[in-house]
Amino acid sequence: MAFSSSPSLLPPSSYTELKDAWHPSTTANTTESSYWFNWRVMICCIWMAIAMVITAFLMFKYEGFRRKRSGDGGDGGEKEWSGNVYEDETWRPCLRNIHPAWLLAFRVVAFFVLLIMLIVIGLVDGPTIFFYYTQWTFALITLYFGLGSLLSLHGCYQYNKRAAGDRVDSIEAIAIDSERARSKGSDHHTLQQSQYSSNPAGFWGYVFQIIFQMNAGAVLLTDCVFWFIIVPFLEIHDYSLNVLVINMHSLNAIFLLGDAALNSLSFPCFRIAYFFFWTIAYVIFQWTLHSVVHIWWPYPFLDLSSHYAPLWYFSVAVMHLPCYGAFALLVKLKHRVLQRWFPESYQSPR
Repeated sequence: MAFSSSPSLLPPSSYTELKDAWHPSTTANTTESSYWFNWRVMICCIWMAIAMVITAFLMFKYEGFRRKRSGDGGDGGEKEWSGNVYEDETWRPCLRNIHPAWLLAFRVVAFFVLLIMLIVIGLVDGPTIFFYYTQWTFALITLYFGLGSLLSLHGCYQYNKRAAGDRVDSIEAIAIDSERARSKGSDHHTLQQSQYSSNPAGFWGYVFQIIFQMNAGAVLLTDCVFWFIIVPFLEIHDYSLNVLVINMHSLNAIFLLGDAALNSLSFPCFRIAYFFFWTIAYVIFQWTLHSVVHIWWPYPFLDLSSHYAPLWYFSVAVMHLPCYGAFALLVKLKHRVLQRWFPESYQSPR
């Protein structure tokens, strides 16, 4: 989260006060060995190691496409593997009545708006702005909408091609799948899903799904900390925020929630591992940078010279759970509501 503001957007006196108040300051010399070889760093390394082990375990155990597995019950049914991602899920809207072109248009608009904001922020505040976790996440969500635009463009081509003709094979496949579904006692919801391609997503489809779930937690984490902790503190001290800072901590969540409301992507909980991985990568980057360069910490709680550093690191790790869980609940609520209100048009993840 960056707090530096542009002189062109704030009165000179207000800008000076805000910059002086929030400009990060250096504490101990981070290039000295005594800074790193102590009990505080050791405990923080233990937190990091535990998080990395859990992250690696979840990734290797659940990620990747696998064929349907037998259910635990005695009905002989099959359950979808949680790590599966299908090709059409990356571009298909959640309602059949919504043309994929609408999702494409939304993603294109979001991409260019976020890209322009990212460029402007970089020009106004300089390259050091990318020392902050917020800018990392902002760049990641911009990448998400850029990749999503390309996948939606490809999906629209496939959709129009399918609508124009060559439906003989697909109709036969639908009939076969429908008959199998009836023989297994499946409901209308299962019959709807059989009408779509069962081809697994390629490399970029999986990358897109992973970035989506990484952004889900990271955007909520940065925006919640900003609006519920930092802004009230600024109000108490009569500091004003410029338009760039406000938009940066609002448009990212608005666009991501809008895309989540429209898309058909699943949201398996095990991919919280990538959210942790994203934060771990940022912390490792900061540690590596500070070990060779004596520079300010972008966030005070990252400073390992504080006796409360282990508590701060542990607290930030715990905050990942409610942020990711809140987004997962929103996605689940969306599917429940759409399935109840639009049963004939609803297209859920498999």
